[in-house]
Amino acid sequence: MIKASIVSVGNEILSGQTVDTNAAHLSAVLLLIGVPVVSSYAVRDEIDAIVRGLNLASADADVILTTGGLGPTDDDLTRQALAKFLGVELELQDERDTRFAGRDRQMPERNKIQAYIPAGAKALANIGTAPGIMAESEGKLFFALPGVPMEMKRMFEESVRPELERFAGGQAVVVKKLKCFGAGESTIAELLGTMMQRGRNPLINCTVSSGIITLHIIATADDKEKAEQMAKKDEKLLQSTLGELIYGVRDQSLAEVVGEKLAQRGKTIAVAESCTGGLLAKLLTDNPGSSKYFTYGWITYSNEAKTSELGVPAELIQEYGAVSEQVARAMAIGARKKAGTDYAISITGIAGPAGGTEQKPVGLVYISVDSENGCDTKRCFFYHGRQFIRLRAAQTVLNILRLKLNI
Repeated sequence: MIKASIVSVGNEILSGQTVDTNAAHLSAVLLLIGVPVVSSYAVRDEIDAIVRGLNLASADADVILTTGGLGPTDDDLTRQALAKFLGVELELQDERDTRFAGRDRQMPERNKIQAYIPAGAKALANIGTAPGIMAESEGKLFFALPGVPMEMKRMFEESVRPELERFAGGQAVVVKKLKCFGAGESTIAELLGTMMQRGRNPLINCTVSSGIITLHIIATADDKEKAEQMAKKDEKLLQSTLGELIYGVRDQSLAEVVGEKLAQRGKTIAVAESCTGGLLAKLLTDNPGSSKYFTYGWITYSNEAKTSELGVPAELIQEYGAVSEQVARAMAIGARKKAGTDYAISITGIAGPAGGTEQKPVGLVYISVDSENGCDTKRCFFYHGRQFIRLRAAQTVLNILRLKLNI
């Protein structure tokens, strides 16, 4: 199997001043053409550091791509480092003068370094002033791409992708994604058992983000049809094993899936939020066509708003507190009654960082879903800070509604 490695060049990446979106983009598009990325390195703007990165990458993979360091300034050293790694000198490329002439501009003295590439290498056309570089050594392909994302993406599509498709020789990779919610990563891994073993084909990877677990099924074969069949077989096996823990495929969000189910069934929903401050309504209305099912939303942050807007009795709040099962239930019932919807969701809790007590600590959240079948309320504890608590509360109540809509 042909494999790739990425070397991202730039002090700004290491310092956190620039997010390395180039590596993420390259990893995604390389996988689509059957060349999975097996490693990625970030190195500083020094020739020896770049050479070390190239050595590490070439030990890992058959295709090595660098991004950044091709400009005209003193810290742009990728071409020099690539020449040193290949054991050759830099050579002047005459077409650089023509490129500037075509723009009715004289090449600045500083830009002349961009007219040099390693001996035996090939210059790759760029919409910017710095050409890319393609070289071959010991059966491996090396590509030096610009760091400017727009330039890098265009150069990849126009110059690099055709070369890689030929180099891969028909190797095919098919990736399918299953989205899960309602269990931790360790629980998912335990349920899947040997299916997640390394070296297996298809390979099953697991990533976690804000409580959402994504399972990547990566099937590799000699042709795409065979890889597709392998991936589909594992997809069905995972679905039968995990059942309702899987809520969607590809990049679907919980809110998107819930919205689709509401629209398909012709059902409507209203929300009443306290600690989430409108986040639940935002998630539901982020999806095009949400007006088919979303009708009302209240942010009843204060006790007075819960009473005046949703009809929650003031004495109920006084007796049990705003963060309680009783108040969450009254909020959902009041919202559904006022909105006249099929479903109403309420959330009330303590998102922190202050406001918690020993009896009601930060992270305590009550969520309710009211429908014609009654009102169900759940007591939850979430951790890891205010933003995470709010997001997990919204996701959890969406998942509860999803499971109700499955019945």
